[in-house]
Amino acid sequence: MLDKKDKALLQLLQQNAKQTNKQLALQLNLSVTAVYERIKKLEREGVITKYVALLDKEKVNKGFTVFCHIKLVQHAQDYLTKFEEEVTSLDEVLECFHVSGDYDYLLKVVVKDIKQFRSFMVNKLTTIKHIGSTQSSFSISEVKNTTQLSV
Repeated sequence: MLDKKDKALLQLLQQNAKQTNKQLALQLNLSVTAVYERIKKLEREGVITKYVALLDKEKVNKGFTVFCHIKLVQHAQDYLTKFEEEVTSLDEVLECFHVSGDYDYLLKVVVKDIKQFRSFMVNKLTTIKHIGSTQSSFSISEVKNTTQLSV
């Protein structure tokens, strides 16, 4: 169970995980040792799963975001498993969700431009077995994009 201090600590870490324990302690009115122990506990319990650096997509030539809806030819377990194994190996796919509705999967794909997306579709995605159909939507503008969860 998370208490108020844990929740406040998680909010601060989500805003900037590079803060020192001393900086966090000052903001939380806790000792440096208490902050350290809380972080270790949250890591042990799997609340904190990893620390990452978030990149500016434009500055690394990955500014074209596409959402791909995928429908498989069948919903057999081995088809689902095989698709999931193969799609997770594609670097261009940042997120993959098994969803309800008209399609089976929703992918978030990030590439340089439309030309690179076409190459990805032709040479990688559509070579995965058991895909029945795809529908792609191109991002016009990013209205909200956050990794921060409200706790």
